[in-house]
Amino acid sequence: MAIDLSNLRPGLTGSAELKVAVEHTAPSIGSGLVPVLATPVMINVIEAAALAAVEHLLPAGHQSLGIHLDVRHFAATPIGMGVRATAELVGIDGRTLKFRVEARDDKEPIGDGCHQRVVVNVARFDARVQKKLGT
Repeated sequence: MAIDLSNLRPGLTGSAELKVAVEHTAPSIGSGLVPVLATPVMINVIEAAALAAVEHLLPAGHQSLGIHLDVRHFAATPIGMGVRATAELVGIDGRTLKFRVEARDDKEPIGDGCHQRVVVNVARFDARVQKKLGT
Protein backbone atom coordinates (compact mmCIF):
# COMPACT_ATOMS: atom_id res chain seq x y z
CA MET A 1 0.00 0.00 0.00
CA ALA A 2 1.42 3.37 -1.02
CA ILE A 3 2.11 6.01 1.60
CA ASP A 4 0.43 9.37 1.00
CA LEU A 5 3.26 11.89 0.92
CA SER A 6 1.23 14.58 -0.83
CA ASN A 7 1.94 17.03 2.03
CA LEU A 8 5.64 16.95 1.12
CA ARG A 9 7.15 19.06 -1.64
CA PRO A 10 10.63 20.14 -2.62
CA GLY A 11 11.62 23.39 -0.96
CA LEU A 12 10.50 22.46 2.56
CA THR A 13 13.18 23.43 5.08
CA GLY A 14 14.05 22.69 8.66
CA SER A 15 16.76 23.65 11.09
CA ALA A 16 18.28 22.53 14.37
CA GLU A 17 20.72 24.15 16.76
CA LEU A 18 23.25 23.11 19.37
CA LYS A 19 25.65 24.92 21.69
CA VAL A 20 28.86 22.91 21.72
CA ALA A 21 29.63 21.50 25.16
CA VAL A 22 32.30 19.07 26.34
CA GLU A 23 29.99 16.09 25.71
CA HIS A 24 29.76 17.07 22.01
CA THR A 25 33.52 16.95 21.40
CA ALA A 26 35.49 14.27 19.59
CA PRO A 27 37.32 13.00 22.71
CA SER A 28 34.03 12.66 24.62
CA ILE A 29 32.42 10.43 22.02
CA GLY A 30 35.52 8.57 20.93
CA SER A 31 35.90 9.99 17.43
CA GLY A 32 39.18 11.85 17.87
CA LEU A 33 41.49 13.63 20.28
CA VAL A 34 40.93 17.33 19.57
CA PRO A 35 38.32 18.96 21.86
CA VAL A 36 36.11 20.44 19.11
CA LEU A 37 32.68 19.51 17.73
CA ALA A 38 32.73 15.86 16.72
CA THR A 39 31.67 14.97 13.19
CA PRO A 40 29.04 12.46 14.42
CA VAL A 41 27.48 15.23 16.53
CA MET A 42 27.38 17.56 13.51
CA ILE A 43 25.65 14.76 11.62
CA ASN A 44 23.12 14.42 14.45
CA VAL A 45 22.25 18.12 14.17
CA ILE A 46 21.93 17.75 10.38
CA GLU A 47 19.53 14.81 10.81
CA ALA A 48 17.51 16.82 13.34
CA ALA A 49 17.19 19.61 10.77
CA ALA A 50 15.87 17.15 8.18
CA LEU A 51 13.37 15.82 10.72
CA ALA A 52 12.22 19.37 11.45
CA ALA A 53 11.56 19.90 7.73
CA VAL A 54 9.19 16.98 7.19
CA GLU A 55 8.32 14.85 10.20
CA HIS A 56 5.27 16.92 11.21
CA LEU A 57 3.83 16.47 7.69
CA LEU A 58 4.02 12.67 7.53
CA PRO A 59 0.84 10.57 7.75
CA ALA A 60 -0.15 9.26 11.18
CA GLY A 61 1.80 6.15 12.15
CA HIS A 62 4.75 7.00 9.89
CA GLN A 63 8.24 8.31 10.55
CA SER A 64 11.34 8.89 8.49
CA LEU A 65 14.61 7.06 9.12
CA GLY A 66 18.04 8.14 7.94
CA ILE A 67 19.44 5.81 5.28
CA HIS A 68 22.28 7.74 3.61
CA LEU A 69 24.66 10.57 4.42
CA ASP A 70 27.27 12.15 2.20
CA VAL A 71 28.64 15.08 4.18
CA ARG A 72 31.85 17.04 4.55
CA HIS A 73 32.99 18.46 7.88
CA PHE A 74 35.57 21.06 6.92
CA ALA A 75 35.88 23.53 9.80
CA ALA A 76 36.38 23.06 13.55
CA THR A 77 33.96 24.47 16.12
CA PRO A 78 35.21 25.08 19.70
CA ILE A 79 33.35 24.46 22.94
CA GLY A 80 30.91 27.26 23.71
CA MET A 81 30.10 28.15 20.11
CA GLY A 82 26.68 27.64 18.55
CA VAL A 83 26.00 25.35 15.60
CA ARG A 84 22.98 25.58 13.30
CA ALA A 85 22.13 23.00 10.66
CA THR A 86 19.65 23.49 7.86
CA ALA A 87 18.06 20.91 5.57
CA GLU A 88 16.10 21.51 2.39
CA LEU A 89 13.97 18.79 0.85
CA VAL A 90 15.16 18.66 -2.76
CA GLY A 91 13.55 15.46 -4.01
CA ILE A 92 11.03 12.72 -3.33
CA ASP A 93 11.47 9.31 -4.96
CA GLY A 94 8.76 6.93 -3.76
CA ARG A 95 9.32 6.73 0.03
CA THR A 96 12.85 8.21 -0.17
CA LEU A 97 13.32 11.85 0.77
CA LYS A 98 16.43 13.66 -0.46
CA PHE A 99 17.85 16.69 1.35
CA ARG A 100 20.57 19.25 0.76
CA VAL A 101 22.14 19.98 4.15
CA GLU A 102 24.46 22.57 5.63
CA ALA A 103 25.95 23.27 9.05
CA ARG A 104 27.39 26.57 10.27
CA ASP A 105 28.87 27.74 13.53
CA ASP A 106 28.74 31.30 14.83
CA LYS A 107 31.58 32.29 12.49
CA GLU A 108 31.48 30.26 9.28
CA PRO A 109 30.15 27.24 7.36
CA ILE A 110 31.48 24.02 8.88
CA GLY A 111 29.85 21.27 6.81
CA ASP A 112 27.55 20.45 3.92
CA GLY A 113 26.28 17.62 1.79
CA CYS A 114 23.32 15.38 1.01
CA HIS A 115 21.12 13.27 3.25
CA GLN A 116 18.41 10.72 2.47
CA ARG A 117 15.62 9.43 4.65
CA VAL A 118 13.00 6.75 4.00
CA VAL A 119 9.41 6.97 5.26
CA VAL A 120 8.25 3.87 7.12
CA ASN A 121 5.12 2.60 8.79
CA VAL A 122 6.21 2.49 12.45
CA ALA A 123 4.14 -0.58 13.41
CA ARG A 124 5.45 -2.64 10.48
CA PHE A 125 9.01 -1.45 11.10
CA ASP A 126 8.81 -2.35 14.80
CA ALA A 127 7.42 -5.80 13.90
CA ARG A 128 10.41 -6.45 11.61
CA VAL A 129 12.82 -5.37 14.36
CA GLN A 130 11.16 -7.66 16.90
CA LYS A 131 11.28 -10.54 14.40
CA LYS A 132 14.99 -9.93 13.98
CA LEU A 133 15.39 -10.23 17.75
CA GLY A 134 13.48 -13.51 17.62
CA THR A 135 10.68 -12.27 19.89
